[in-house]
Amino acid sequence: MTITARQTKLLHVAKRQIGLDDETYRLALVKIAGVTTSKDLTQEGFTAVMGMFEYCGFRPFEASGKSYGKRKGFATPAQIELIRTLWMEVRRERELDEDALNGWLLKFFKVSSLRFLTEGAAPKVITALKAWKSRAK
Repeated sequence: MTITARQTKLLHVAKRQIGLDDETYRLALVKIAGVTTSKDLTQEGFTAVMGMFEYCGFRPFEASGKSYGKRKGFATPAQIELIRTLWMEVRRERELDEDALNGWLLKFFKVSSLRFLTEGAAPKVITALKAWKSRAK
């Protein structure tokens, strides 16, 4: 089975981040996965190529921010991380802009910060961000 469009995009982001020119990138595809184009990569080939890119210094962006721990009645740490990740994907940012996220939460959900997001509101925020992400494509 070939890789997904999202995985193809990740390959090209990695290529750009570690500074590979097109010739070196194609050479890596041939040497590591035995293909000349990312469209022909299998899941195993993708994993091998990404391993080489990570060895060369590629680090995918990760949401990072305060974890408020498990608190009764409030969003779980997993929900908070998912919201942060979706926010960065929707905004196409490499780093989290917590102030912008908090402003959006205040405007649409009347919550001034992720730390005050209730367990009932968290799924609504996640659904809204997923809908926004699908429209952005």
